[in-house]
Amino acid sequence: MVTPKKKAWAEELLRQKHLELGRLPQKSDFDSATCSRIKAYLGPWPRALEAARLKPPKERRKPVGKTE
Repeated sequence: MVTPKKKAWAEELLRQKHLELGRLPQKSDFDSATCSRIKAYLGPWPRALEAARLKPPKERRKPVGKTE
């Protein structure tokens, strides 16, 4: 189970790396164990950056052909 504390840790780690590098952090900026933990706590890399508020959320497309 991913606790709020673990999520907060991963988000803060991403924000700190962003400040340090002056760009969006990449998986290669972390050792493999840390990268794996971030992804386990926050999801795939783009979603992790969104959770840390470093990247705007991707807009969801509406299904084509469905009308109500």
